[in-house]
Amino acid sequence: MDTATSDMEKIDIGEGADRKLLIAVDFGTTFSGVAWAQTRRPDVQTIIIQWPDSTSGGLEGISSDKVPTELRYDGSDTKWGFQVDDFGPRHQWFKLDLDPSQSRGVSDLSRQYPDQHALPPGYNVSGEKLCTDYLTALRKHTEEVLKHKLPQSILKSTPIEYIITVPAVWSDVAQAKTRSCAEDAGMGKQLMIISEPEAAAIYALHAMDPHSIKIGDTFVLCDAGGGTVDLISYTVSALKPILQVEEAATGTGRLCGSTFLNRIFNKFLVDKLGLNEEWDEEVVEDAMKRFELVTKKAFRGSPGEEFVIPVPGLADDPAQGVRRGKFRMTGAEVKQIFEPVVQEVVTLVRGQIAATNKSVKAVLLVGGFGQNAYLRETIRASIDPSIEVMQPPNGWTAVVRGALMKGLSVMEPTTARVKVASRSARKHYGTERMTKYDATKHSKRPNYWDAYDGEYKVNDMDWFIKKGDPVTEEKSFKRQYHKVWPVAEGHNKAVSQDLLMSEDRDDNGAPTYKDSGDVRYLARLTADLSCIPANDLAQKTGKDGRQYYSVHYDIEMTYYSAHTKYAMVYKNVKYDSVTVEYV
Repeated sequence: MDTATSDMEKIDIGEGADRKLLIAVDFGTTFSGVAWAQTRRPDVQTIIIQWPDSTSGGLEGISSDKVPTELRYDGSDTKWGFQVDDFGPRHQWFKLDLDPSQSRGVSDLSRQYPDQHALPPGYNVSGEKLCTDYLTALRKHTEEVLKHKLPQSILKSTPIEYIITVPAVWSDVAQAKTRSCAEDAGMGKQLMIISEPEAAAIYALHAMDPHSIKIGDTFVLCDAGGGTVDLISYTVSALKPILQVEEAATGTGRLCGSTFLNRIFNKFLVDKLGLNEEWDEEVVEDAMKRFELVTKKAFRGSPGEEFVIPVPGLADDPAQGVRRGKFRMTGAEVKQIFEPVVQEVVTLVRGQIAATNKSVKAVLLVGGFGQNAYLRETIRASIDPSIEVMQPPNGWTAVVRGALMKGLSVMEPTTARVKVASRSARKHYGTERMTKYDATKHSKRPNYWDAYDGEYKVNDMDWFIKKGDPVTEEKSFKRQYHKVWPVAEGHNKAVSQDLLMSEDRDDNGAPTYKDSGDVRYLARLTADLSCIPANDLAQKTGKDGRQYYSVHYDIEMTYYSAHTKYAMVYKNVKYDSVTVEYV
């Protein structure tokens, strides 16, 4: 369990807060991005676009808004990003190994179209080590780039703080692992974690024409990346002094990103041309590069489209469409490659629209795959024509830009442009309690005699947050609880309370009892009362005439962008707190 203090509380907004360097990291499944800004100049926000490649090893080998999330170990040497060429085994998608509990970890597409060169996470090395090594390389490169962008005097005197993004649907274990990997990678203890779809929404909504947004407008944000596609919905609740939104439906996601287009294309090539005598890895590499850089981006699904794919060394074969080292693909063939992937995204979008139970104004497409014209037009044709489908500017880097904006707004609230005022709980959260036995409700449950209250009782669930409930950002609220025990048993040194949760995947409603449904343990809060003299503990007389110690305490709950904090409060003193999963 990650017991560190909350991310928002860690940020020093007092003296010296205007002298920090913020670095945002979009740690993606297939590509990662970095952006930075100085708190003295929050209006100047810079994306890192220089990356080392397999030949240069320097800062300017490749120019790109993002860098591949890939690793290869070559003896004692670690190659990362663009340094990893297309030949030989490489580690990919290792970020997903941080949260194996996610059912989306394996989709039909990933089973049908595996990458032939990708080593699965955990092969010879743990997912945590892969993530740590990759983030270490990313951090070292970023700090090297900054040496050429800022004077040494500023770098030496200005504290650096990192922001890292995570999927909103990740578990508390995955959140803790991400933090641990980032800290081990040298990103410091002052790490802020922000959910990916929220970061993307902050930037996408900020980039829209403010005159086109009204209170009550609902937007579905679809972050379609290389590996995963994540969706979340927001409704505008205020326009001034800044744009405020509330989550309209819980987030959804699946492994159906644009990488699967490459995998399906690879299989198509092998099936079509693999029997050619000159077929080898070089042919595949050249063809894949053209598909990735040109075909995939240019395809629109229009009649008569045709694409030329280089297949150097292959003999002319008019029957297969090969002539002078080039292979001609029809638009219909490209469409067959796109369809399995695009239809999964469409299903997600339609499901998210339905989940809002509101009139949706627009679907906002961000992420690399989200910029694809065919995906945009297919979604547009598959939903209510009154719903606009828009691609905000800088869609591929929306997450890292939004994360940086969020971090700057925490450091200096006056820079905030978009605020997520509340979210929709993803699970039921609560604790077990004692309730007076009622034969009409509890006839099939075991009951016991409570001597203090002089009545029969049963144990049932007290859900203080139910799935779908709105939870307000960064505002605490309390729930009161009461425990008693006989004075004759002596002074209890501690009072504990277990926090429980239920995913309720079939939406059957919150379980009534701890042993029904899928109720699971989340965390334990403990108040150490050993320092309080027994004479200072309140005493009450029970119905049985005996004396009892009586302790009233609160569980205080605070919800942040990517995690939740619970604290036990007794007589206005916070005794124990835990940071657990995002609700």
